[in-house]
Amino acid sequence: MIRAFQWDLARQVERLDWLLAQLPRYAEWGYRELYLHLEDAVDYPSLPGVARADAYSHRDVGRLVDAAQGVGIGVVPIVNLLGHTQYLIKVPELRDLNELRHPDGSPQERGQLCPLHPRTLEIANRLFDDVAPFCTAGKIHVGLDESFQLGRHPRSRAEIAEIGLAAHFAGYATRLHASVSARGLKLGMWADMLALLPEAIPLLPRGISAYDWYYYPFRALPRMELYNFREYDLVPTLRAQGIDYWGCPMNGAFRFEPLPIFGERMQNLRAWWRRCQQVEAAGFLVTSWEAYRLAIETTTVVDAAAASLWTNPEADDAQLMLAKGFARLEPLAPSRTVAQWTRHALACDRYPFSGYARWEIGDRWDGTSTRESFARFAAEARFFGRLAPRELPPAFAASVAFRRYLAERDVFVRSAARGVWKLRRLLTKGERTPVRALLSSLRTQCTDFAKRLRVGQAAADAMWRRTREANGRGQNARILESDLSRLLAWRRWLVACGRKPSLAHSAAPVCGRWQLQLMVHSFAPALQKIVVEQQAPDGAWRELGGRFTIEFRAEAARPRTRIRREFAVPVEDPHAALRVAVRGLGQVGISHLELTDGVVHLRPLPTPDSKPKEILGQPAPKRGFPMIDWSANTGAVVAQFLPQVNPSEWVRPTRIRHEPVRRKRGRS
Repeated sequence: MIRAFQWDLARQVERLDWLLAQLPRYAEWGYRELYLHLEDAVDYPSLPGVARADAYSHRDVGRLVDAAQGVGIGVVPIVNLLGHTQYLIKVPELRDLNELRHPDGSPQERGQLCPLHPRTLEIANRLFDDVAPFCTAGKIHVGLDESFQLGRHPRSRAEIAEIGLAAHFAGYATRLHASVSARGLKLGMWADMLALLPEAIPLLPRGISAYDWYYYPFRALPRMELYNFREYDLVPTLRAQGIDYWGCPMNGAFRFEPLPIFGERMQNLRAWWRRCQQVEAAGFLVTSWEAYRLAIETTTVVDAAAASLWTNPEADDAQLMLAKGFARLEPLAPSRTVAQWTRHALACDRYPFSGYARWEIGDRWDGTSTRESFARFAAEARFFGRLAPRELPPAFAASVAFRRYLAERDVFVRSAARGVWKLRRLLTKGERTPVRALLSSLRTQCTDFAKRLRVGQAAADAMWRRTREANGRGQNARILESDLSRLLAWRRWLVACGRKPSLAHSAAPVCGRWQLQLMVHSFAPALQKIVVEQQAPDGAWRELGGRFTIEFRAEAARPRTRIRREFAVPVEDPHAALRVAVRGLGQVGISHLELTDGVVHLRPLPTPDSKPKEILGQPAPKRGFPMIDWSANTGAVVAQFLPQVNPSEWVRPTRIRHEPVRRKRGRS
């Protein structure tokens, strides 16, 4: 069984000297193939305009490939040719390749390649010619994963109507296979589309490779998230068709996570290694994705830990594997120090910065709920505050310092929102002296947080500079710049309130004039998004905010869960109807709707159909190819909190003679 690893250079370009230095280590750990996910991170001589500003030159990638070959590692370029092809469509001259069209037939600005466009194979062949010198393992991987926009182009719709979606997909893969074979190479593709379109497998050419990926722990079989995490097994049909099967765990973090959840990474590695051995897989590929918000050395230690699967099979738990990984990464470190690093890394798993419910604070500060437990955010801040001074490997130390900043930001923003609610209550009671004291306290908190933000900026910079160009700017730096802008806006708002206290009833950078709060129940995870809309005077619905319910945690990767998350969005007009909707695939529950300005707490006006918990959406499919439309609601409930009035008659709700439904005491 071939042991392989992947670098996602398409999402994050790493310094060439750092990459070159890692190759002998990977060879020593027992890896024999390197998969390079490239997209626009390399200059393609035959396609000028595709490469981005910080891309590697064609010669630089050649140097990397030669160095890998020198230590016994073959290279497999990944050239996405269906989904994830925005790197091509962004080029004006190539935009007509897009599957997605405007009503007038012109191509949209974003989308994926159309398999039947007259130029698609021409562009594919140019890419193949450009990367052929890099294919020292004798293979080209063409991606084809997550191609959910398949069948939208008029050409595609016509062919699908004639031969079916599975044959449409298989026909395209077959044409790519012919082009790759003409160059003496073997074609590889991700297997998720085959799990969604199993009827395509018997139509595929023999001799290709399918790479099956799933990034959560599992017992026997991987699961399909879009099918409500139903188990599936591609091995029998792939084997019958003469297609090689690969198992693919992941080494790192999801999207905005600054640290891997190390224990779950170890479990995912072990699950795939066990399965690959059981089914006699052709290979085992440790994938890496979206490393731009973490220090790549924190995922490299996972790659090093994975080597224990074949070199130290007795290290069969997360702690032993990770300790071996740290020891391989830092061979001169004393065993006691390595043991401490391992304990600290696994301890961080207790406080994961994971899932959209946690990440949305990077986009907006005005989406907090006053009903969330403040204690857990304070506990996170204390934990990372205690861990930060410890002796840790440099990349890990910088990551912990940045994670500490994120925890302190959670505390600060939620404390600030609570301060606004308190300020409004004091003003309503006419207590001017406590108002001045509270404003002074909130401004002091701003000054203190500004210092925390500077420490966070230093940590993000340290994470970046270890393996990346010093003159570059990472995703974390951009988030911190936005945080600074929000902090300055918050400080200006407080100063304005000091001059005119009545402004406290207006929208603030940390909360709205009103805040809609509700509980979202994720009981059957799939691919859902919860959305809040408000009705305009003309009857149209305008989106106020939305959140994907995906958690990216092992506890959420199962057919039945009991995960509850508070969701809040700012609202300007409490009289207009609000609509809570779900989009995507699957169902969610919503309950405990409340509209508050910090003084008045309103529940929806009762209707004959009111229920304590509403179930929105349709059950996730169990089979078939899902058509996902993020603009369409699959289920919704409308809530009216105050009687509708003419906008010219609107007055402050604290003066409205309306008896709100009182909140019940206790935890919701």
